[in-house]
Amino acid sequence: MVSARILILDDEPNIVVSLSRALELEGYAVETASTVAEAEQRIQRRQPDLALLDVRLPDGDGIELLERIKKSESAPPVVMMSGHGTIDEAVRAIQLGAADFLEKPIGQDRLLLTIENTLKMARLVEENRVLRDEARRAMGTSDILGRSKAVVSLKSQIDRVASSEGRVLITGENGTGKELIAAAIHAASPRKDRPFVSLNCAAVPAELIESELFGHEKGAFTGAISRKLGKFERAHTGTLFLDEVGDMPMQMQVKLLRVLQTGELERVGGTDTLRVDVRVVAATNKDLSLEMAEGRFREDLYYRLNVVPIVSPPLRDRKEDIPILVSHFVAEMAERNHRRVPSLSDRALSILAAHNYPGNIRELRNLVERIVILAPPDKDVLEGDDVQPLVPSMAMRAPVGYQPGAKLSDLIDASERAIIAEALEAHGGVIAETARALGVERSNFHKKLKAIGLR
Repeated sequence: MVSARILILDDEPNIVVSLSRALELEGYAVETASTVAEAEQRIQRRQPDLALLDVRLPDGDGIELLERIKKSESAPPVVMMSGHGTIDEAVRAIQLGAADFLEKPIGQDRLLLTIENTLKMARLVEENRVLRDEARRAMGTSDILGRSKAVVSLKSQIDRVASSEGRVLITGENGTGKELIAAAIHAASPRKDRPFVSLNCAAVPAELIESELFGHEKGAFTGAISRKLGKFERAHTGTLFLDEVGDMPMQMQVKLLRVLQTGELERVGGTDTLRVDVRVVAATNKDLSLEMAEGRFREDLYYRLNVVPIVSPPLRDRKEDIPILVSHFVAEMAERNHRRVPSLSDRALSILAAHNYPGNIRELRNLVERIVILAPPDKDVLEGDDVQPLVPSMAMRAPVGYQPGAKLSDLIDASERAIIAEALEAHGGVIAETARALGVERSNFHKKLKAIGLR
């Protein structure tokens, strides 16, 4: 476990020595500064886990420094101290975000208890932030529901791998729930009470992915107005989920490999080497064997990530689970969209089961939401006629076939439009994802959408 680093800012040498000794004996790493300018330099160079600041200093005011520190996105917790502080100063410090205000002389027990409680609270705040992010990402998703052989086998694999420290590579089509599998592995692992942090490698521009993973120091590049912790640091002692790892730029693959080999990293623009303890779970919808053969993915990185392979089954291979998933999504979407909870007839369920779902569970969920929103408000049971027009493959098939009197070019255009519309539906309207699935350059795909009148 990495020792917490504490910065002490005080211009009285005797106080600095006594505070430092007390903290170091408890296993903390201590840095000291005697001026506001020196403290700011130390914070910019390497942010501490906690700052212990005096109020009055030769070159400024510790409370004003507190105010500047708290403007940073990843500001450390701050404890103020003073030998002649006033109630007004204490109140102002707490209002500006100080965790506590200590009067000198500070008793050792009081100091250690304050430091311990403040660090514990900071960890809880960070963990809650991570949990809120997870909840936001997971909003509207189901548990791994189903009784099919594919799902029973998947759950068995998760149970076996979760208790280990082995890296996992999850492969499967878009919309099959790869992040849900990664979260299930984390939740059943010894790291379950630590952070679960996620990064979609395909969603981050190539020039920013290093900063996202490793963080950056203030001034590392244009726009880096404050220090930022990367995903690896945020996931320390927990799990980092790298989604769409097959889309990671080649140059970044080299740097990721180094971290996996050594457990060490440097923030962008930084010089300090940081050690991290992170279990990495990765996922991709690409054939990495093909990517390696064509020089787009490093073989050594592949073997580092693919310690335990798990395949996320497509929905077409577990169609017996569709009624269970539909029941779950109907209740969820009715609550989300303030609708009554309808049931579906056997005929309606058979229509849903007949669709191929190229977008898998994500597509089914979107379709169920559409059905719930557009369902007749006076019907408790939805019939096949209520559902059939809303299923993409059925709604779009009619205008694509041969029609007497229609020109071939018009039929081709109609067919192309229907296929693209269905593909967009399957991929949740995400243009980059749909273009990739259809094998079309994104810029050309935008032009095609405009040409055929799809938005």
